[in-house]
Amino acid sequence: MSEHESTYVPKTGVEKWLDTRLPIIRFGADYMSLPTPRNLNYWWTFGGILALCLMTQIVTGIVLAMHYTPHVDMAFASVERIMRDVNGGWLIRYVHANGASMFFIAVYLHMLRGLYYGSYKAPREMIWIIGCVIFFLMIATAFLGYVLPWGQMSFWGAEVITNLIGAIPVIGEPILIWLRGGPAIDNATLNRFFSLHYLLPFAILGCVVLHLWALHSAGQNNPVGILIPKDRTKKDMLPFHPYFTLKDGFAIILFLLLFAIFVFYQPNALGHADNYIPANPLQTPAHIVPEWYMLPFYAILRAIPDKFGGVVAMFSAIGVLFVLPWLDTSKVRSMRYRPTMRSFFFIFLVVGVGLGWCGGQLPDAPVIPGFGGVVLLDGNLNSYLWLTRLFTAYYFLFFLVIMPFVGLKETPLPIPATISEPVLTGADAMPALAPASPEKKG
Repeated sequence: MSEHESTYVPKTGVEKWLDTRLPIIRFGADYMSLPTPRNLNYWWTFGGILALCLMTQIVTGIVLAMHYTPHVDMAFASVERIMRDVNGGWLIRYVHANGASMFFIAVYLHMLRGLYYGSYKAPREMIWIIGCVIFFLMIATAFLGYVLPWGQMSFWGAEVITNLIGAIPVIGEPILIWLRGGPAIDNATLNRFFSLHYLLPFAILGCVVLHLWALHSAGQNNPVGILIPKDRTKKDMLPFHPYFTLKDGFAIILFLLLFAIFVFYQPNALGHADNYIPANPLQTPAHIVPEWYMLPFYAILRAIPDKFGGVVAMFSAIGVLFVLPWLDTSKVRSMRYRPTMRSFFFIFLVVGVGLGWCGGQLPDAPVIPGFGGVVLLDGNLNSYLWLTRLFTAYYFLFFLVIMPFVGLKETPLPIPATISEPVLTGADAMPALAPASPEKKG
């Protein structure tokens, strides 16, 4: 548990007056001086990158909202006007559109880092749960924003996804009509989606404040995954500023270079060409797909033959993340010292990428061209449908079976007593290190 005492001392009369009424400067100063484990690697820099992405999306979104018209007859034309007539409009829109993809790249890496190093384990469960809430809000916000350009993929993507709500027994149909503003997707739907798309980023911002608050209370995890005792604070900790602000700054510069490559050289690489065709309710696209960052969940949805079952599976794929702190039965946090679980984790990475790939393919398309395969139940075994089902099965088995079982049965590697020990003792001394006590393992 973090018991960092404030070292901020107000110097001017204004600071003293403000500190007794709204200590916002103290909060910022305390965060900058927050004791941080000195062994954090570059996987920990994605928190700062995500903060930059969120602010970029909010600022560019506000400017775009000034020029956008949420009307079915004018939405597509207003986006084209932003691109052609508004000063710098093309840049603002491309930053916003590609910024969503950069946001999801960073958040997936941030979550995978937390999964690998056990950052969801006690006493940091609330940090993880609030992070999952942010992730869910991001998906909702991204879906709503994808509809706003009112192209072919926007309209039909909204048609497919909102229809899923109607599959919920009893309450599905009333919620569907309320969400659409009528029996079909029309002007009322676009207005609702625009309002919610504008609102949700501020809800995300509020959750980020709670996320940081929980982090301040519980303290940072570290690659070794042990709790740092009070008597080791000065030896194993460093102030967040300037050490980690400089490290985060360097990572942000590299990330911005990647961001700039997409904005200036490949601005439409992560989008879909059909969205440059105005929405036409009478012409269905040959292949309806969401944005790339939703493809894994879209693949899980399609893997289940029953419509309602697919909806349950898709939302369960996100919901299982919320209970992850209680599914992992191991006393060791970091997979650096869990070789068996680490192997399953790397398979999980392959499965995640595979689900994304399958989500972008036609379900009946052959995985191996020219090979007939075997027809089983509702599809050919040599099809993306059955490959998707295999990946979906592993996705849920990883969380619901493998993680609890391996945590009970595996024998972890010896864990250092402190985060400095792996460096100071050298690699040759590592096998001689005794396992950490259950208290330090968490």
